[in-house]
Amino acid sequence: MRTLLCLTLTSTGLAAADDTCFLFSSFRGNGEDGLHLAWSADGLRWTALGGDKSYLKPTVGKGKLMRDPCLLYGPDGVFRLLWTTGWYDRTIGYASSPDLLTWSPQQALGVMEHEPTARNAWAPEMYYDAGTRQYLVFWATTIPGRFPQTDQTGDGGLNHRMYAITTKDFATFTPTKLFYDGGFNVIDATLAKVGERYALVVKDETKTPVRKHLRVCWGDQAAGPFGPAGPAFTPDWVEGPSVVRVGDAWIVYYDCYTKHRYGAHKTKDFVSFEDISAQLSFPRDTRHGTVLQVPRAIVDRLRQ
Repeated sequence: MRTLLCLTLTSTGLAAADDTCFLFSSFRGNGEDGLHLAWSADGLRWTALGGDKSYLKPTVGKGKLMRDPCLLYGPDGVFRLLWTTGWYDRTIGYASSPDLLTWSPQQALGVMEHEPTARNAWAPEMYYDAGTRQYLVFWATTIPGRFPQTDQTGDGGLNHRMYAITTKDFATFTPTKLFYDGGFNVIDATLAKVGERYALVVKDETKTPVRKHLRVCWGDQAAGPFGPAGPAFTPDWVEGPSVVRVGDAWIVYYDCYTKHRYGAHKTKDFVSFEDISAQLSFPRDTRHGTVLQVPRAIVDRLRQ
């Protein structure tokens, strides 16, 4: 499974403004104990918060896991969290918090319950679309037989495409629709506004032949449609992209899950990329997370 940046906010990355810093959400192991948080002043060196203990233990879904936690700091000053509730659930988890310490009751959102053969709902992501004043929520699902031309390209018969809903309040939602089909097995999408266009970073989940790398496609609106995916810009066997603005450039983080470490590429145009993985430092065993910029006072409270 992948995750998703859920929200891109103005940031400096290498030197956060005095009143802001960076926050990273992630999980450990199989996601049994829930949400882990880390903070950074420069977007490169990350320190675990709370002694690297969980800030929210998962209680919903058949799997009762919290994998791929996507954290978003909304324009209303509320944190919203989405996650994968289990390997083969048709739901995604949702909770909100004003301070990352006190949380609303957890909910299992039945985003694929209307598709009785759907095998999963992986790595949900959020993006707040300021133009429409609504949240775009998207994730990966396999529906057997829906895209037969790529049925044999994944692991164990999994053949994903990206699906989406929108909401203004996380109480009512639009019907689930197909969000991205690039003609290949795809998971772990994340979205960033680059100038007047939208870059969708996705993982090509093709195993036969092996790809398992990140690619970029473009759209004129956050909700798509998106054009053809470009060539891979990362090594194979990576997942969970997350994107943040770094001055006049961007950092794309990703989970090198077979090597048990994090990597990142830097870009100004999402066409040419520079590998900056050697500059990163993350808490041990950090898995599939998302990065966002938040008021420093929030992190200072957590550090205390």
